Amino acid sequence: MGFLKGKTAIITGGGRSVLKDGRSGSIGYGIATAYAKEGANIVITGRNIQKLEDAKKELESLYGIEVLFIQADVSAGADNEAVVNEVVSKTIEKFSSIDVLINVAQASASGVTIENHSLEQFDLAMYSGLYATFHYMKACYPYLAKSKGSVINFASGAGLFGNYGQGSYAAAKEGIRGLSRVAATEWAKDGVNVNVICPLAWTSKLEEFKEKYPEAYEENVKTPPVGYFGDPEKHIARVCVQLASPDFKYMSGETLTLEGALGQRP
Repeated sequence: MGFLKGKTAIITGGGRSVLKDGRSGSIGYGIATAYAKEGANIVITGRNIQKLEDAKKELESLYGIEVLFIQADVSAGADNEAVVNEVVSKTIEKFSSIDVLINVAQASASGVTIENHSLEQFDLAMYSGLYATFHYMKACYPYLAKSKGSVINFASGAGLFGNYGQGSYAAAKEGIRGLSRVAATEWAKDGVNVNVICPLAWTSKLEEFKEKYPEAYEENVKTPPVGYFGDPEKHIARVCVQLASPDFKYMSGETLTLEGALGQRP
């Protein structure tokens, strides 16, 4: 397509993880791959340095683009504003601009019912998801306004449909949707569009969820009507590429359910 060549995308949760069968199992890394194929400069963040290093090595060797990885974790008790500001500062120092912000990172104790949830588990979801999204959006805004860029945030069917055992996860994800809609309204004057994706793809996290919380998995996760689970790059990341394109600038404040016809809603 060409419109991403030389542009810079920050992708939180962009480390490389692998499924048991050896395939890539990370939505964040799938997005990084799709953007690398389009010639974008990539900034990836995460908690696991090894996964970030693996992502950088593979993306640079395969696609000839530059990848900056930064270990960063938004969590309870941390100076999260400083953590995120450092990511943004290093991004500008390296690439001079921010054109796309994609907030993928999220941790949670999915599978634990509300009555059994601890405050620590609730904080885990809220800080890694909602608070991280807030801090990154706020810190990146001046640069996105300058570039007339795009924000793509990630929510979940857990919030849309009230999935069993996913109280804190759903709360964080619905908070992200609300924040995104307000930003779409406030930032429209700057030419910044903000949209949300609710994905269903087979990932290492979903694989782990199935093993760790089989009851919640059986209650919540169904094979989509299309007959298969989405691929992180092919079915989720390619839409993220489109949402950053000039053709989609008029779309803002929307939630897209990429769930193979499973996530239908009024």
